[in-house]
Amino acid sequence: MAKKRYPFKVGHFECLAISDGDFAIPHDEIFADVAVSRVEQLLRKHNIKPGGVPIEATCLLVKTGKKLVLLDTGFGPAFEPSVGKLMENLQAEGIKPTDIDIVILSHGHLDHAGGNTDAKGKLAFPNARFIMSKKEWDFWSWEPNMALLREDGFKQAQIKSVHKNLLPIHDRVDAVDYETEILPGIKTIAAPGHTPGQMALALSSGGEQLLCIFDIAHYIFELEQPDWYFSGDIDPEQAVRSRRQVLNRAATENTLVMAGHFAFPGLGHIVKDGEAWSWQPIKP
Repeated sequence: MAKKRYPFKVGHFECLAISDGDFAIPHDEIFADVAVSRVEQLLRKHNIKPGGVPIEATCLLVKTGKKLVLLDTGFGPAFEPSVGKLMENLQAEGIKPTDIDIVILSHGHLDHAGGNTDAKGKLAFPNARFIMSKKEWDFWSWEPNMALLREDGFKQAQIKSVHKNLLPIHDRVDAVDYETEILPGIKTIAAPGHTPGQMALALSSGGEQLLCIFDIAHYIFELEQPDWYFSGDIDPEQAVRSRRQVLNRAATENTLVMAGHFAFPGLGHIVKDGEAWSWQPIKP
C-alpha cells in the first residue's frame, strides 16, 4: 500500500492525517433498518458498485508545540493485510512510538483502539497517557454488555480486542467527561450512540478550528440519510441524535472537519442540504 500522509495546519497546530489502511464492508451489512434495494440505489448515485464498499482508516497526529498527540491508533497488527499500517507510516515520517505523549481514543472499537498494543501484546506507545471518555472506558473495562454488539464476526473480534488493546492500558488511562479541555485547544464533545461513550473532538488554535467527527458517519451518504441506523451502532436512536447535533454544529460553524473513514485524507466541510447534509472535500 502506498503510504498515505497529508500535512496541514490548524492555527499553530501542525497536523498530519496518516493512514492505517483501508478495508471494505459488504453493502448489505452497512445499515440495520434499510432495505438493501434502497442502499443499492444510494450507492449507484455515488457511482459505487454493490459488494464490498471501501472505507478508510485514518488517524491524526497533532503537534501542539509542547505535546505530540495521536488521535486513535487504528486496527493494529495482524487484523487483515490491508490495515494496520499506522506504525510503519509514522516511522516513515521519522516519528518513533516513544515520541507520542498522548493518545486520544474516540471510542473502544477495534479499528480505533486496535493499535494500542503491538503484535506481542506490549504497549505500542510506551510513554503515552491515554484519554477516553469516562462513560466509554467504564463500559469496556467493567464487563461490557456484549449482547449490544451485532452477532457476527465483529463481535468476537471486538471481545478479543478489548482484552488485547484496552485492558492493558488501564493504569495509563485518564477517563474524562464531555466538554473537557484535554490540552489548550483540544476539547471533547459528546457523541454517544455508536458506542456508549464515543466522543468527537474540537481543535482550536490561532483562530482556526478542526472538528474530528470519528464514527458520527462512516460514509458520505450517511450525511444524506442521517436517520438511517448504521449496523455497528450500539444505541441507534442516540447515534442519530448525536449525528444530527454534530453535523449541525459543523455546518453552522463552517469549520474544517476530519472524518477518518471518508476518502483519504478525510478533510472537508459539512454543508446543510435541506433536512440533511452534504460533503465538500478539500482538494489535497
